[in-house]
Amino acid sequence: MIKVKDSVEVALELDEKRVYEHIAHESAEDMVRIISSVDAERAKLKGMTVHYIDDWDLLIRERIRKGKRHTAFDFYNPTLLETWEEKVKLAKKILRWRKYSIMGIIALIIGLGILTFFLEIPLVIFGLALFPVLFYLNDYLLQKVDTIYYELVQFFIYELRELVKRYKLDPKKYGFTLYNLDYRDVEFNRNRGIVKL
Repeated sequence: MIKVKDSVEVALELDEKRVYEHIAHESAEDMVRIISSVDAERAKLKGMTVHYIDDWDLLIRERIRKGKRHTAFDFYNPTLLETWEEKVKLAKKILRWRKYSIMGIIALIIGLGILTFFLEIPLVIFGLALFPVLFYLNDYLLQKVDTIYYELVQFFIYELRELVKRYKLDPKKYGFTLYNLDYRDVEFNRNRGIVKL
């Protein structure tokens, strides 16, 4: 039976310089995965066809489960996991609120339509007046989530750039898939992004 070593066990077998290089490499790989998956989620919200598949909820759960034994979030910068979790929770909360508020407004419009039918009073006009509110609310909340995802991706791009600079890693090895092209400090080659140094 083959025993698989985790990243900490591998790191302990290396000398100090190679330990930090190993940690930097592991951290950069995690950041690439995070950048790609969050940007793909952002693209889906905008209605783009996304071919990148990565379960970033699973990625968060993996990081929490590994806890103190994971390189990127414990050796390099422990606040990355907290920042990531907070932003993701906020975005999911806004998306849930969007779904329930839209369902509530539609239910109110239908209810007013039914009352109009039975009471023969044109209450449905008040319901129809809510359509602009419905469209505004939808756009506003989607823009808010888009901004959260943008800030999160941009934050990790900056972190990756600093990591690549500090440990003199080859930035071409840490390319990430991007669907949105509005990020700073990124060189684009097709839909692959590479951090600018």
